[in-house]
Amino acid sequence: MNSDFTLAVHSLTLLATLPDRMSSSDAIAASASVHPVRIRKVLSLLRKHGFIESKEGTGGGFIFSSNPKVVTLREIYQLTSEGTLQPKCPQVNDSCVVGSNLENVLYSIFTDGEEHLGQFLGQYSIEDVVNSVKQKQ
Repeated sequence: MNSDFTLAVHSLTLLATLPDRMSSSDAIAASASVHPVRIRKVLSLLRKHGFIESKEGTGGGFIFSSNPKVVTLREIYQLTSEGTLQPKCPQVNDSCVVGSNLENVLYSIFTDGEEHLGQFLGQYSIEDVVNSVKQKQ
């Protein structure tokens, strides 16, 4: 899994805690302890898929435009990280029974594992994450 998933969940969770306020990419980046350019890439992806809206200029920024109760971690995983769990196999040796088949076998196993992970992540919404974060205060 890559860090885009974590940054997307962080961004959405932060924005969900500020339902009536815009938040700048700089503020979100500071909250996530990453460079603003890094967070802008993730915010752009979230905006492109309708999870957030943005406004430029004074008083602008980003705001959660979806319902935190229905946005699941599975959706965010699929958007940011799907396929990243797949093992990377070195060059295939077609003259070896293991070398010629291992990549396909592992692909099948990890595809199944990723489906199970998706089902598990589908049980959690951004609102669940917000509530868990607030309980830790």
